[in-house]
Order: sequence, then structure tokens, then C-alpha cells
Amino acid sequence: MKKVALLCTLLLSISMHSQVSIEPTKNDNDIKLSALPYYSFGKGIGMTSPDSLFQLNIRFRMQNRVTYLKQDGENGAYDGQVRRLRLRFDGYVGNPKFLYAVQLSFAPGDVGEIKDGENINIIRDAVVFYRPNKNWNISFGQTKLPGNRQRVNSSGGLQLTDRTINNAKFTIDRDFGFQIHHLNEYKDAFSYNFKTAISGGEGRNQTGKADDGIAVTGKVELLPFGAFTKDGTYFEGDILREKKPKLLLSGAFQQNNHAQRTQGQLGNDLFERRTMKSVMLDAMFKYSGWAAMMSYMSRTTNENAVTFNPADLTQSNYAFVGNGFDYQLSYSTRTNYEFIGRYSIQKVGNDIRALAPNTKEYSVGITKYIWEHSFKLQSELTFDTLDFANGTSKNNWYLRFQVEIGI
Repeated sequence: MKKVALLCTLLLSISMHSQVSIEPTKNDNDIKLSALPYYSFGKGIGMTSPDSLFQLNIRFRMQNRVTYLKQDGENGAYDGQVRRLRLRFDGYVGNPKFLYAVQLSFAPGDVGEIKDGENINIIRDAVVFYRPNKNWNISFGQTKLPGNRQRVNSSGGLQLTDRTINNAKFTIDRDFGFQIHHLNEYKDAFSYNFKTAISGGEGRNQTGKADDGIAVTGKVELLPFGAFTKDGTYFEGDILREKKPKLLLSGAFQQNNHAQRTQGQLGNDLFERRTMKSVMLDAMFKYSGWAAMMSYMSRTTNENAVTFNPADLTQSNYAFVGNGFDYQLSYSTRTNYEFIGRYSIQKVGNDIRALAPNTKEYSVGITKYIWEHSFKLQSELTFDTLDFANGTSKNNWYLRFQVEIGI
């Protein structure tokens, strides 16, 4: 964190010596990029040079949580942690058509365990954009792929304290590569977006694992009744209480050729590469405080999902194949309380049925919004059932309280 503080100090120092003016009320420094739909309540800290040749915006957010967990056959346990701690920079250089975005993560759950021979995972986003007009976004670098709706959302825009079990297993997450987005959104008229990506397929912060396979991703979004208020497709719940019904229907497909990890862009290394195909379908509806969401995700492989160590056939690892559905319903009151219910069902593929359980998960939550999603108090109770191939099952549950705050 000393390095982060030093970096911030250096940036501020440079800006002062360059006679940079800070104008939090005059300039709209909220960079809206379709590949990076961060949730923003205010404008953060914005600095624009007097000659308008560059702009720098600084934001942070954190999630602090405490959880009581009870797993089948084990004693209950308490867990308190900083789940997420993010620092974000974005802006433009030379011309507002040329933009950049950087997001760094520092919480242990974000960075992950440091292992020999692997890179540290501080960098989440590092991407350059060319935005010639409001309809086109062209990007190069590391950022989120145009995948399932809940993953594309910032974790700061969630109703409950975490994404679903299906998102955890079937999402395509971040990758390094090129993206082209064609956007056609209108307030109260039929709208549509096309999003494509060509990326390395190995996930974020990967080096030294070059292969001859790439990942190709395509997504279509339809908004029959027009765009949601304040980019409402990118945050959960109808906290803005849409005055007219709004609906989003989307479908995405990815083929990740010669993937080296168990979940494509995520997971541990496989002993043999597998080509993976992912399908992601989403629907979202909002009106007058009510919000309903449904999603379907699946992953298949071109060969048996189980791979073996050729030097020791007793060692194996597998690509996580299967499919799942998520259903979510919520209501936001005029006093900014929200009541949420979610049900998820996950079925693993036949190749790995003996190695991984089928899962059902039930969640209920109450959220109090203070400054929309930027400052909120969240409580959640989740119960899950794991059904194994041998006929046994386990029941686990947890109760959690979380505070999210950011600028």
C-alpha cells in the first residue's frame, strides 16, 4: 500500500507542476466504456489539463465483510476479511477519442495465493480504447470479455454479496486481446449492441504460456423498449425505479481453442489442452422498483474433460463442463431498502460427474442503499445442497454482512 500511496502522491505532484485544474463540477469526467461498465454514483476525483490534452480520473472502492459459515459435518466458523479493494484510473491522452483504463486489486481474495512460477494478479484491467463516435468502441489490452451479464457487471453493482455459483464456474472473465463493440442504444426505442473479441484465451496476467490457440467471443444484446436509465443494464436491482418497463435479452458464445486452464480463462492448469465452447444467455427486466433476472451458462469440450499427467497417470485434472440456470427477483422500496431472492441450479457434465457434485443454491438478502451502489449495507443468507454421484449429499449455509463504499 506504500507503493500505491507513493503513486498517488507522484500523480498529484505531476499534475500540480503541469498546472492541472481540478474541476469536479464543470467537467463530466465519468468515462463510460462498454467493455468496462464500472458503477459510478459521482464523478470521483478528476483532473483535466488546461489545454485539455489529457484527463485523469481516480477512484477507489472496497468491500468489508464478516461471515458465519456452517458446512455439513464441521463446526461453524467466523470469517472477516476485506473481500475487494480496488484502485482505478481512467481518462484520455491527446484527444478524448483515445482513452485508457487501469484497475488494480489489492485484497487477498482478489490477488489470490502467490505460487512459484506464477504471476501476481494485481492488474485487473489495463486497456487502451479508440472511440471515434458514440457507436463504436475499439480496445486493445486486458479487460473483461463480452460474456454473461453478471460478470460484465462490476462486483460493486451486485445486489447480493457475491455472484452466483454458475458465474463462478462458467464465466469467461478477463483476457488480453482486441475488442470491437458496435452500440445502438436509444431512450425509448428498440436498441441493440454487437460485441466481439479476439483474445489469447489464457486469462489475465499470463506470460510464458504461448500456444497456437486463441479465443473468439461474440455477443448480441437486444433492448426492445430502449435503454435502461443511467446504464441500468450494468447494475442489479431497480434502484432508480424505471418509469417504463425495460427489458434486456442477450446471448454470447465463445470458442477457446487449446485452453490450458480448467475454466478456460480461470482455474488451475490442465495436463492436456482442451478446446472449450461456452454459451451464455441472459434476460433482465426492470420496472417501478421490481427487477427480475435469469441466466443460462454452459461449457463443453472437444474431448473428454478429464486430463491425466503423462508422467504419472494417477494424477488428473479436469475442465469444468456442464450447465446452470440462475433466477433472481427483487423489489426496491422508495426508502432505498431492497429485498432480494435468488435460486441457482448447477449440473456438471457426464465426463466429471464422479468428480464434482451437482449443486442447488438458495439466497435471500436485504440491502440498504445510502448512495446507490457506491455506498450500501448488505446482508445475505445462503443455503446450498451438494449432490454427489455416489448418492450422498451435503448441506451448507452462511450468513453474511457486508459494507461497500467507494468513489
